[in-house]
Amino acid sequence: MGEYTTLIAVIAGVILVFVFLYFVPVNLWITAQFSNVRIGLLELVFMRIRKVPPSIIVKEMITARKAGLDVQTEELETHYLAGGNVSSVIKALISADKANITLGFKQATAIDLAGREVFEAVQISVNPKVITTPKVAAVAQDGIQLIAVARVTVRANIQQLVGGAGEDTILARVGEGIVTSIGSAQSHKAVLENPDKISKLVLQRGLDAGTAFEILSIDIADIDVGVNIGAILQTDQAQADLKVAEAKAEERRAMAVAVEQEMKAKSQEARAKVIEAEAEVPLALAEAFRSGNLGVMDYYRMENIQSDTDMRESIANPSQKSSTTKKSSGSDKK
Repeated sequence: MGEYTTLIAVIAGVILVFVFLYFVPVNLWITAQFSNVRIGLLELVFMRIRKVPPSIIVKEMITARKAGLDVQTEELETHYLAGGNVSSVIKALISADKANITLGFKQATAIDLAGREVFEAVQISVNPKVITTPKVAAVAQDGIQLIAVARVTVRANIQQLVGGAGEDTILARVGEGIVTSIGSAQSHKAVLENPDKISKLVLQRGLDAGTAFEILSIDIADIDVGVNIGAILQTDQAQADLKVAEAKAEERRAMAVAVEQEMKAKSQEARAKVIEAEAEVPLALAEAFRSGNLGVMDYYRMENIQSDTDMRESIANPSQKSSTTKKSSGSDKK
């Protein structure tokens, strides 16, 4: 029974030692003391309780102290609890200090909490970054399309990192400037001869205003000739005009056909009235005979006049005479 009690006591002692070493990081405290970082052992214990890794804080405090930075432990703890990257902030401060760039601790933490890589921003400020634009197509005033690719050299603007626009805005503005520059050229040949004019015009527009970068230079890396947009537009316009003209011509033809059909209908209507009037002549003659207004000799004289008229018309129109002769011969055969 005594042996079991001794074993349990040993195990409990080992567990207590591990728990003590976990909450009281003696090794970190010794390392901090030898690195000239004045931090108390109870302060490390409180970091554990506040769920702040003492190893990260002590390591970054040692790095900052060796680099000559004046950083407090409470500031690092606050930034860690706010969700920031303590290591990135310390690296950025050291790089900015070595490069003589003005960057305070509050500004660095604000940039980091804003979601930007503060250490990368300092590196870009020291070593400018080259951004390659996608192919930008624009059309000169002579209708020829040009496709340009530019390389934009930018440097991070530390003061504008919080709230400033990013690379996408730079690319969009540069593309807009290229389109405007090519579009204002009288001929595509002038652009091909002096592509540096595009760079000069784009740089004069101040495209880096309100962004997190400062544009150092814009260089045209490549420029190609595309299609003849002016000719294509003229061809499309000519085809559209042709279709409009054909539609108008078809409309006029339809109107003419309608008018012709209307005139034919009116002609048939007039002919029908004439036939109707001619049909009333025999009735009128009969009524004249009965009333005594027309005699037999008057009728014969009218028939003779009609015959003379037919003869004169046949002499004036031989074709009608031949057709009349054929009709009479055909009737005689019958």
